[in-house]
Amino acid sequence: MRIAGETGPEDAEGAGWKIDGVDNIAKMSKMALPGPIPGRYSNHRTEMFLYQQNKTYFAQVADGLQEAAQQELESLGASQIKPAYRGFHFCADARILYRINYQARLVSRILAPLAAFTCEDRNALYRASKAVAWTTIFNLRQTFGVFANVSGNSQLRHSKFAALVLKDAVADHFREHSGHRPDVEKNNPDVWIHLHLEKHRATISLDTSGGSLHKRGYRELSVAAPMKETLAAAMVIFSGWTGDRPLYDPMCGSGTLLCEAWMAACRIPAGYLKPTFGFSRLPDFDESIWLRVKSAVDGNINRCSDGLVAGSDIDPKAVRASMANCLKLPGGAGIAVSQQDFRDISGLQDGVILCNPPYGIRLGEGAQLGVVYKALGDFLKQHCRGSEAFIYFGNREMIKKIGLKPAWKKPVRNAGLDGRIVKYALY
Repeated sequence: MRIAGETGPEDAEGAGWKIDGVDNIAKMSKMALPGPIPGRYSNHRTEMFLYQQNKTYFAQVADGLQEAAQQELESLGASQIKPAYRGFHFCADARILYRINYQARLVSRILAPLAAFTCEDRNALYRASKAVAWTTIFNLRQTFGVFANVSGNSQLRHSKFAALVLKDAVADHFREHSGHRPDVEKNNPDVWIHLHLEKHRATISLDTSGGSLHKRGYRELSVAAPMKETLAAAMVIFSGWTGDRPLYDPMCGSGTLLCEAWMAACRIPAGYLKPTFGFSRLPDFDESIWLRVKSAVDGNINRCSDGLVAGSDIDPKAVRASMANCLKLPGGAGIAVSQQDFRDISGLQDGVILCNPPYGIRLGEGAQLGVVYKALGDFLKQHCRGSEAFIYFGNREMIKKIGLKPAWKKPVRNAGLDGRIVKYALY
């Protein structure tokens, strides 16, 4: 049994939607949709959930990616986008909701609010959570998981405890309606339920993404401290690279930057390898709309030239991991990966260089880390003229070690590290 209570920055939600008390949830449940939901329990009145009333959702976004993520949401059709803590509220119809989940490269999750209410204590949370028509969303044969975020000024101060209360309420709801309860799944449940508590307000949402969208599905093998896919996608976007010139990663690790660059250039949707999405659990899910969205987006995938994206690493394990991961993508065999020290590369002129060097914070590198960064700076300066380099510094102390003048710096967090993406124009 798993209660996912403590979550990272990408799982924090902003201001919610307010409906005062359990009585209003009961009133909401009386607004029935026509006909039973296929595959759901037909002996429970179908509830008009909050997202169905206002067509409003919440996109979770990591620190540092907000501006670019807002532009991405707009480009995918979202409307009435309003910034909030760790993300954006936005409006969308079903087609746009499915499209954002399938194509967005910078968003972590899309939450559909089911109910919002005043929450003073544990009992209020339990009663309101139990009143939600859970049997219209999933059944006893399906599993569920709960993750929660609790702000410091909430009456319920511990996210794990709040998640446990919600889990018990969901289980008891099923017991009352069927005599049994569904199982809780630790890692990959059929349904993810999200709880956000702030002051005296609670919002319960369904995760329409079905797990964090940064998990693209191509990471078959990995190395220590890999870069999060959303950050890698952001580096590609911030570089302005459009596939018009070669792109190279001289410290490719497990190939995350290579994969994200290839997907962007070939117009492969971020969710191409994701087997299921949480929006399929929504009671008003329309499979025909989803299939049309997927078909239209997949029809835009194009073929990129072999070698347009390339990389290397000194570690043979990293090279094997990178090759395996690249091959998961359509046409990924065209990504060239080799084993070599970046200092042995003859030169990378007139291209784009993306790199995520070791941080030394979690991996245990000592004084030699500064030597590596100085060598990287010397290589860029002496052998990469006419190129632009974009480097992520998880350890900001290393920026001064590289010995190059930055064109700009962007603060972006990655796995709890307050890092920087730095651009260098190489002349």
